[in-house]
Amino acid sequence: MQAGGPFWRNGIDPGAEPFRILIERGVFTDTARQGRQVPYKIYYPVDDGGGRVPVIIWSHGLGGNRDGGGFISRFLASHGYVIVHVQHPGTDSSLWEGKPGHPWDVIRAEKIPRKAALNRYRDIPFALDALAAFAQEKPEIGARMDFTCLGMSGHSFGANTTQIMAGQKLGYGARKYSLREPRFQCGILYSPVPTYNRKDPPAGIYGSIAMPLFHMTGTQDTSPVEGFPYTRRLEVFENSGGPEQSLLILNDGDHMVYNGSRGKLGENPKRAEHETIIKIGALAFWDGFLKKDRAAHDWLTGGGFAAFLGSGGRYVFRP
Repeated sequence: MQAGGPFWRNGIDPGAEPFRILIERGVFTDTARQGRQVPYKIYYPVDDGGGRVPVIIWSHGLGGNRDGGGFISRFLASHGYVIVHVQHPGTDSSLWEGKPGHPWDVIRAEKIPRKAALNRYRDIPFALDALAAFAQEKPEIGARMDFTCLGMSGHSFGANTTQIMAGQKLGYGARKYSLREPRFQCGILYSPVPTYNRKDPPAGIYGSIAMPLFHMTGTQDTSPVEGFPYTRRLEVFENSGGPEQSLLILNDGDHMVYNGSRGKLGENPKRAEHETIIKIGALAFWDGFLKKDRAAHDWLTGGGFAAFLGSGGRYVFRP
């Protein structure tokens, strides 16, 4: 990775967090689903002059919680975004907390029921609805939220959740169906998840994706649960029907670099480099696609980001 580059903003420091941020934690209660409790964690900027900014949802991976991926959300919030981390009961850290053994081993032994996955997907439109009421109750944060400018993101199972919100099909054959959330305009997949459906052609599963996505993975991004290699993750990008699909493959990037924790993985000697690439790529994408900053869009898709990467990875853009 080069130390500098033709950034879309003059003089941007790849590690800079220009504005102070605050964090709000709480729980949304879904009375339509037997009082389901959905914890949240919101990152938002202060001392930046005020005004409404885009809202981005973050969905954690299997066995994770609302605290994962904080390095990304702190950085983005400091650049003028409200980031809402949603925690999904049934596929969160409750799977392993208080149980003997390493969390990954406990998770591998768990059988995740279909209902838990569907509840996870339904948490997202519920959270969007709940945020509208939250904005009224907490005007110091709500006044910053531009609900006309929404993005969706997530890591691993959270990336899969983003894929579903983007229009990827569930089910099989004639029974395939969609849970697409049309309020989202674009999204980032940190470690995309290939479908378990091997009966239908990939185009019939991913072809219904209907918004720009940034797919991020790495050459060491092996699934810690199923064990498949990073090359399986590429099928989401290769078959997505959405416009303007971006792909980042980090050289030596592994599964946990997006979460900010290591699990059972050893130390990553390129962690600082990878985190900088992830943050800059994410900021360029959101600025280009949510804030409609043409300079950011063209820098990301037109060769600037690829030059910034250097030998750190590979970037592909498909209009």
